[in-house]
Amino acid sequence: MKTTQLTIPELLKLEWLETNGLGGYASSSLTGANTRKYHGLLVAPQNPPTARNILVAKIEERIKQGDTIDDIAVNIYPNTVYPEGHRYLQRFERRPIATWYYQGAAWQLTKKIWMVPNSNTTVVKYTNIGARAFELEMHPLLVHKDYHATARQNHFDYYYEREGTTLKVHAYPNCPPLYMNWSEGEFIEHRAWYKDVQLPEEVYRGQESVEDYYRIGYTAVILAPGTSVTIRFTTDEVVLHEDSTALEDRVMAHILGVRDPKVTHEFYNDLLLAGNQFIVDRAATASKTIIAGYHWFTDWGRDTMIAMRGLTIATGDQQTSVSILHTFFKYLDQGMLPNRFPDYEGQEVEYNTIDATLWLFVALYEYVQKFEDIQLIQQYFDPIEAILLHHIQGTRYNIHLTAEGLISGGEKGWQLTWMDAKVAGHVVTPRIGSPVEINALWYNALCVYTSFCDALQRPAKSIILDAKTRITTHFRDVFMSPEGYLYDVIHPDQSKDSSFRPNQIMAVSLPFTLLTASEAATVVNQVAIKLKTEYGLRTLDQENSDFVGQYAGNQWARDTAYHQGTVWPFLMMEYWEAYLKVNDYTTAAKEQVLMEMEPLQSHFYTSDCIHGISEIFDGVAPKQGRGCIQQAWSVAALLKIYASHALYAVKTQPMDTADAYVS
Repeated sequence: MKTTQLTIPELLKLEWLETNGLGGYASSSLTGANTRKYHGLLVAPQNPPTARNILVAKIEERIKQGDTIDDIAVNIYPNTVYPEGHRYLQRFERRPIATWYYQGAAWQLTKKIWMVPNSNTTVVKYTNIGARAFELEMHPLLVHKDYHATARQNHFDYYYEREGTTLKVHAYPNCPPLYMNWSEGEFIEHRAWYKDVQLPEEVYRGQESVEDYYRIGYTAVILAPGTSVTIRFTTDEVVLHEDSTALEDRVMAHILGVRDPKVTHEFYNDLLLAGNQFIVDRAATASKTIIAGYHWFTDWGRDTMIAMRGLTIATGDQQTSVSILHTFFKYLDQGMLPNRFPDYEGQEVEYNTIDATLWLFVALYEYVQKFEDIQLIQQYFDPIEAILLHHIQGTRYNIHLTAEGLISGGEKGWQLTWMDAKVAGHVVTPRIGSPVEINALWYNALCVYTSFCDALQRPAKSIILDAKTRITTHFRDVFMSPEGYLYDVIHPDQSKDSSFRPNQIMAVSLPFTLLTASEAATVVNQVAIKLKTEYGLRTLDQENSDFVGQYAGNQWARDTAYHQGTVWPFLMMEYWEAYLKVNDYTTAAKEQVLMEMEPLQSHFYTSDCIHGISEIFDGVAPKQGRGCIQQAWSVAALLKIYASHALYAVKTQPMDTADAYVS
C-alpha cells in the first residue's frame, strides 16, 4: 500500500503482525514506532503459547551518505515525534513477506521482517535497491518484560559475550539469553537508555503508556547497490547457524503450504494466511491450539471451538483440527471444556463457561460432515455422551436442566456465556438463567449426539432422548416473543429478558433449528434491521437504554461497553449462515453476502492491522477497529462463509482480488 499521502497520525494507526506458530510474534505500527506496550520485534513465549516476554522492542536505523544523515526510525516522545523517518517511507507490502520501501535524496532501501516458523526468531533484512552505496547503522533497542507490562529504566546491566558477529545477551544474571547476530558490519558498543517513549494506544485504553528502552550498541555496515545485510534476534541458538536465505526460504515454503493451490482468489488465500497466525503449538499437551487474538489473548475454549470451524474445519485442515480437538478433550472435566488456559505456570485452568462445551458438538458435527471421519467420534464417544449426562444431572456453576428441558446456569459473580465482561468483580451482562443461544446450542448438541449414535449404530441413552423431546416441545413457546423475535434470557423466576441481542441468530444459523421457516426468516430480518452494521452485529439494539455507542476509556468504561452495543465481526458468521439458509443458498443470496463483506475486506487490507480483522468496532459509526487488532473468530467468520459455500467460485465478485488495496 502506498504511504506517501498518509499523515503521521494515520500511519501510527496502521499496524503489522508476524507470528511464529508458538504464540510468539513481532508487531508494531507501520512507521516502526511502538504505539502499544504489546509491540515488539521479538515477543517470545517461554511455555508456548503462554508466558510471553518482549525481548527486543525495535531497531533504530540511520543512513549515512557523505555528510548527509537520514534517520528512518520513528518514536513518539512527549509532545514530539522524533526521528521523523516516516518522511522516507514510500510504501508497505504485506504479501508475501512484510516489506517496507524507503527512499531519500540519493538512496533507496527495503526492509523485510519475518519470523522463523516454530522458532522464537525474528529476522530483519535490509537491501540497497538504489544506485549508490551508503552506510547503514542498526541500533537494536532492548527490553526484558512480560508482554502485559511496560518497561522503565532499571538496574539490568545487559551483560553480553561476543563471538564473531553474534552477541549472547543476558538482561540480568542467570537470565535466559537473547542472541543477536548480524551478517555483515562492525559492532560498536554505545550504551544508552531511550527514555519516555509514549504509547498512544495505551492512553486510549486507559493503561500505563510510557516505556524506556535500552541500547547496548549498534552495527554499522556499508551497503553497495544490490547488497543486503540481515540481523536476527533469537532465543534459539541452533538458528544462529542457519543461513538467512534458508530461513527466508523456509518462510516462503510455509506461506505456500498455507495457501490453497486449487483456489486463485487472492482474498480467500490472504484470509487463509491471516487465519494461520492463530494456530499454535501448546507445549503442555504437545498438540495444537488456537490463540484467541493478538496481542493479549491466549487460547480460550469458547473462541477455539467457534474459530476452528472456519480456520481449520471448513478450510479442510483435518490434521490440525484433530490436534486441536485432542488438546481440549484432554482437559474435559465434569462435562466441561476449559474457558481459558492460564497465562502463567501454577495458575489453575478456568472452567467458567457454559457454551464452550456445547460449541464442541457443533465443531465435531461439522468435522464429520467435512472429513467423514466417524472413527474420531468412536474414539471420543464415551466422553461426548458423558458431557450431556453431566449437563442433565447438573455440573459447575449451577448448570442444569429445567423441567421444560432448557439448560439453565449461572451464579452471582460469574460470567459464563460469550458475553463475558467482568470488571472489578462486576459482571456486566450476567445472563443467569437460560440464554437463548445456549439452548439453541443444547438442542444442537442433542441432535449431534443422536446422529453420532445412528452413524455408529449405538443406542442413545433414554435420558438424553427425553431431554431432546422436552426442549423440542417447549423452546418455541418459551423463547418466541409476540413480535417474532427471540427473548435473550429466560430467568429462573420465569421472567423474560426482552433485550434485543444478536444471540437469537444462532437459533437459525446452527445446523439444527427448532424454528419454522417463517419464524427463522422473521428473526433474520429483524436482526438485520436492528443490529447489522457494515462490520458486524451490534450486541444490543440502539433503542435500549443500556446501549453504549463508543468503546473507549479505562478498563471499567471499555468492559461496560463490551457487550452493550459494541459491534462484533464474528457474529456475521452466524448472520450470513442464517441469511443463506432462509434464502435457500441461492446464487443471488451468495452475491448479497459478498457485497456485504466488502467493508470487512477493505478493513482487512487498509485499516488497523494490515491483513487482519479487528476484534470489535464501536456501536455508533463503526469504522476504526477496537480491541485486539487481529482476532481469531473475526477472521474465521469470513473463512467459514467463503469455504463452506465456495464463495470464491461465485462469478459475480464485487472485489475479486486485493488489487484495489495492494500496490
